[in-house]
Amino acid sequence: MVTVNAQPYAYEFDPPSTALIVIDMQRDFIEPGGFGETLGNNIALLAAIVPTVAKLLAACRQHGVRVIHTREAHRADLSDCPPAKLQRGNPKLRIGDQGAMGRILIDGEPGNDILAELAPLPQETVIVKPGKGAFYATALGDILRLQGITHLLFAGVTTEVCVQTTMREANDRGYECLLIEDATESYFPEFKRAAMEMIRAQGGIIGWTAPLEKLASALKGIG
Repeated sequence: MVTVNAQPYAYEFDPPSTALIVIDMQRDFIEPGGFGETLGNNIALLAAIVPTVAKLLAACRQHGVRVIHTREAHRADLSDCPPAKLQRGNPKLRIGDQGAMGRILIDGEPGNDILAELAPLPQETVIVKPGKGAFYATALGDILRLQGITHLLFAGVTTEVCVQTTMREANDRGYECLLIEDATESYFPEFKRAAMEMIRAQGGIIGWTAPLEKLASALKGIG
């Protein structure tokens, strides 16, 4: 077992029954000209965590932790995009519109790709999700069950939306969840802080949080 010095108390897991879920590290959310920037967001905040996520991936791969990536994406005909999601707000570009990197949030378009620095390895699972949470309308639950996964590590963007939503879904399904604090980010720093406080409130009502340094230190202890 690996023991991480986490908040609100120590988090224990066994690498063979643990998966790292890296959420939505997509070009459209992080690179200039993408959907995130068209919404008026400071994408530099999200881009800053890319090196940390890369280190996290390397550590998990080295120590036998299964890696799963997600992409928020829709079919080309938008048949899996709820009207409320499509129409909400007053953005310059909407889902399905032509952007600088192809159609916004459409599966197969360049902007929907995961960043090259964090590219999945051939054997790693990529979940294409139409919702914020990674369990909704996907095979994630079945994949985790068939692999005997009981514990989940989380990274990605954005902390308070897709990351926290997936953690909450996982918690309700009985998974023990650890968020890697410096491998997740929001366009709104105060939202990230609030999300982390909510996750570990009341003795870990949703799960645990810890920086990569503490996870990496714990993993080194197993050789």
